[in-house]
Parts: sequence; structure tokens; C-alpha cells
Amino acid sequence: MFYLIKETLEPCSLKELQRGDCQYVAVLTPGEWQRSADSFDMFIDLDLDAQDDEESRAMVNYDSLTGMLVIPDREHIADVSHHFAFALDEKGIVLICATDYAERLVQKIMRTRRWKLPSLERFIYDLLEQIIDRDPQLLSRIELELNRTEEAILHGEIEEYPARLNALRGDLLDLRLHYEQLIDIGQELEENENGFFKAENLRYFHLFTSRVQRLSETAGVLRDYIMQLRDLSQSELAVRQNHIMTILTVITAIFMPLTLIAGWYGMNFRYMPELEWKFSYPAVFIVCLLIAVLSLWYFKKKKWL
Repeated sequence: MFYLIKETLEPCSLKELQRGDCQYVAVLTPGEWQRSADSFDMFIDLDLDAQDDEESRAMVNYDSLTGMLVIPDREHIADVSHHFAFALDEKGIVLICATDYAERLVQKIMRTRRWKLPSLERFIYDLLEQIIDRDPQLLSRIELELNRTEEAILHGEIEEYPARLNALRGDLLDLRLHYEQLIDIGQELEENENGFFKAENLRYFHLFTSRVQRLSETAGVLRDYIMQLRDLSQSELAVRQNHIMTILTVITAIFMPLTLIAGWYGMNFRYMPELEWKFSYPAVFIVCLLIAVLSLWYFKKKKWL
């Protein structure tokens, strides 16, 4: 598909595109690019085999700027969801995609964007924005999940460090790498080494780079938050264990004198006077009860219970 960049994207034919009346957008499959690459006057040989390529990048050539955009699956961030190559010069941009992903992005821009000052730079900005448009909501959902996890840890509803946090930490790391690659692309575009872009329109790439930097910083903060939750989980576990040990120690401290008394009178020596006294049992019972009560009172006073 071919489009002219006017107030909105207008579908056109290859012949209309080649007139050069205005800048253009072309969306091609790898096969179509191989057949029609000469029509765009970009003397480059794009490596379109990105099956094993997981890196977004941009590269400046003598008469063009080329690159690859690799987009992680936002539901399973460790997996690559889509990828497509691009090549551009001052006349327009060509998107080479084996699926309909790039075409869907362009169609969405055509339906939802109308520009007072149409330009190639503005289209590229809107295209890149489509890639990250749902990421603020994604990061907000992760933050909300972490907040709920923190509350559950503090209320004792979670006794062990959740394995889910390790998965989230890995996802955030992958997102940060993705954002860093997008920042590199934005900076390469803003550098404008070949002079393809108008100076007053470079602000679009600066805006995009700034936004991605904020997303990257947010992802970094959330990764740090997960580390704090791990420490909190371990701390709460240690507190619970210490509380259990305190209770066991108190119980042991209470029963030690009672055990001593039981052992003392369990010796049954012949001349123990208490053996013949009719009040021996209630006396020992009362003494043991007093020892237990006084011990509990003492421990409560010292706030050991």
C-alpha cells in the first residue's frame, strides 16, 4: 500500500508516489520490496531476516536511514510480538513487514490523525507513538499489582516471596531494554545526520525520546519496588519466625520451674515431709499456678508477649 502525507494519509498508486509532489509512506512485504526497491532510489540492501533478531535499531547510510523495530508482546513481554524493517530518506519512508502489523499501524494513523502541518517527521512520530501508546497503562497495572502484593505481605496474607514478582522483574527488565533501543532510534533520528528532516520538526523526535525515557525510568522504579518487596517479604517472614521463637521461649521459661518442681517431688524420697501432709497436692498446685501467672504477668510487663 502507498500513501501520500497530506492533512491525513491519502492512499495512492506507485506512479502518484513517484511524482514526488509530497512525501510518502509505503508499506510492503519483503517480497514486494525485493521486486520494487529500485523505485524508491534507496541504494541499500536491507537484511530482512529478523527471525533471530531481538533488537530495535537504526543505522545511517549514505543516502538513507534504515533500521528494524522489534516490538515485545505486551502480554508476554519476553516474547517478540511483531517486527518490521524501515528505510527512509527526505522523500518518504518504506515499511517492510511480513505480516499486516505495519499496515494496521498505518491504517490507524490514517483513521485517527489529521495534521495542520503534515510532514514525514510527524508521521514517524505518530508511528513510533503507536508502539508505546498502551505502555503507561501497562506500567500502571503492574504498579497496582505490586501495591496489592505489598498490602498482602503486610497483612500476613502472603507467607513466602511470590514467584510472580520474579516474572514481573524479568518483564520490566525486558521493557527497559526495549525502551533503551527506542531511545537510541529517537536520538539517531533527532541527530539528522543526512539532513533528511527539517530543523523545526526535530522536536517530534525529542518529544518521543523524552516520553520513552520517562517510561524507562518508571520501569526502573518498579524494578526497585520489587526488590523492596522482596526485602519486605523476608523481613515479615523473619518477624513471624521471631514471634514464634519468642512464644516458644516464654512457654519454656514458664514450664522450667514447673518441671523442676515436678522432678523434685517425683523423686519420692522416704523422709520427704510433704508426702505425708494432706495439703501437699493443693499446695503444690497453687504454687505452680502462681508461678505460671506471675511469669505471664512479668513477660507482659516486659512486652515480650
